[in-house]
Amino acid sequence: MLMNTHEARLDALRKELKARGLDGFVIPISDEHMSEYVGGYAQRLGWLTGFGGSAGTAAVLADRAAIFVDGRYTIQVREQVDGRLYEYQSVPATSVAAWLGEHAPAGGRIGYDAWLHGKPWVDAAAKALGAHGAALVAVESNPIDAIWADRPAPSLAPAIVHTTEHAGLASEAKRAMVAEWLGERGLDAAVISALDGVAWLLNIRGADVDRTPVALSFVLAHADGTADLFIAEEKVTPELRAHLGNAVTIRPREAFVPQLQALGGKKVAVDPERSVHAIFAALEGAGASVVELTDPTVLPKAVKNPTEQAGQRAAQARDGAAIARFLHWLSVEAPKGTETELSAAARLQAFREETGLLRDLSFDTISGAGPNAAIPHYRVCEESNRTIAPNSIYLVDSGGQYADGTTDITRTVWIGPGEPTAEHKDRFTRVLKGHITLALAVFPKGTVGSQLDSFARMHLWAAGLDYAHGTGHGVGSFLSVHEGPQRIAKAQGGQAGTGQELLAGMILSNEPGYYKAGDFGIRTENLVLVEPRDIPGMEGEYFGFETLTFAPIDRTLVDCALLTRDEVNWWNDYHAKVEEILAPQLSGAALDWLKTACAPL
Repeated sequence: MLMNTHEARLDALRKELKARGLDGFVIPISDEHMSEYVGGYAQRLGWLTGFGGSAGTAAVLADRAAIFVDGRYTIQVREQVDGRLYEYQSVPATSVAAWLGEHAPAGGRIGYDAWLHGKPWVDAAAKALGAHGAALVAVESNPIDAIWADRPAPSLAPAIVHTTEHAGLASEAKRAMVAEWLGERGLDAAVISALDGVAWLLNIRGADVDRTPVALSFVLAHADGTADLFIAEEKVTPELRAHLGNAVTIRPREAFVPQLQALGGKKVAVDPERSVHAIFAALEGAGASVVELTDPTVLPKAVKNPTEQAGQRAAQARDGAAIARFLHWLSVEAPKGTETELSAAARLQAFREETGLLRDLSFDTISGAGPNAAIPHYRVCEESNRTIAPNSIYLVDSGGQYADGTTDITRTVWIGPGEPTAEHKDRFTRVLKGHITLALAVFPKGTVGSQLDSFARMHLWAAGLDYAHGTGHGVGSFLSVHEGPQRIAKAQGGQAGTGQELLAGMILSNEPGYYKAGDFGIRTENLVLVEPRDIPGMEGEYFGFETLTFAPIDRTLVDCALLTRDEVNWWNDYHAKVEEILAPQLSGAALDWLKTACAPL
């Protein structure tokens, strides 16, 4: 029997590992910057297994292999990855390290690419393997790259300047903040290896990763306010040189490791969550004193300044009008039964492009019809593309990248001409109630994301229901649509960000959902801004959320009998604001549709 593509690739990898004297290898979705979304050159897991999600890892041994994903991808991984080749493993219930410890052969050598894994993972995996007499071995070059004949090259697109008009704060001021941070701790330098950290610190952007406007580069920030930028020479323009000035030395990307090795005797801050193990190895091998601290750009990047907040409101208003045009178009065309997930996603992108200001989507549009809507991070392709059937649920989660802001919105829509079932309306309304409860939350200073998560789940829990993803993630300013450190999610399995205090100026998503596997899915998502609350007689500081996203929510799916008076008031106030913001941008049939969609309940 002939091997299929992914079986042949797995076989080729095993032969390559055997030739290198390795008994196994670990393949994450990652790059040299620990990015969530990676460039085509780094999509090794997808090439090997067929998995198209944004988070996952495979472990390959001589006689067995496994793929590890979290609850977002439970359904998707089974549809995309051959179960005859890979065991399906769920995290955080298990881990790659635990599985390797159990299955690696005694005395075995398990390879890993030190440029793709963080130090905590390496330490945990080495410990788990060591307990069973096996060893974790750093490879000199990635064995996937040796068998991937048509692997794309890293992007050489030019880095571009992100003006202070949009950034709100000059790079010099940001570097001074980092220099002060270093000085307070008696440190000489900090490694900034996360791409969005580099982009924020230097006020630069790029086109090297689909959907995330970053440039492949590293930064060494020094205690005197200067910095070294390591970037491919082809990406450097005269405009970039002029923007960075004399205080930032531009060096070739391949000079990064030698420069790290030149820091012997220096005290250097490195973030173990955002820096790969190879960086630690280079510094420690040169005799530098490595201090593990959170990247000093992370928190100031998350707390948006007034200019960034104003830009986000402008981007949301523009994006909301594109969403409204799309929802009107969908209400006309989808009931005919001729539209598909792909055609709808293309039409939505076209409406965004008609603004004239769209730089990119902020992620691949999740356009899910019927049972595909039950896959939280579904990615439509030619093979999975479904017709949007009349009398069914359609879910669309999408966003845009604009110079003044990054958007992310989910709407769940009933496609007529018939009526939704009682179950559809019950589940939709419970999700809506959770969304409203979180939107209206008031909380004291010091509150962390995990403390708010149950607000969004309580109405589902009351019916014995839940969802397997977080409720809210941070969002960047013309940067990553998933930005830390803040997060609203269950505090389980050491999930990053759930213990981060929410601070005024942080942007998060509010996106509870419900998914009935093989049938339908529901999610309602707006972005919100943490803002101070003034409460008569309050003791201490309190915060609440300003809603930033404005587009109609489908009233067809609402069971008004389940809503309280306060929830009806929120709905009516929200839709009055939707009409106020979007109506001036619409005309004709789309405007008429908007007014009907925004009428009070």
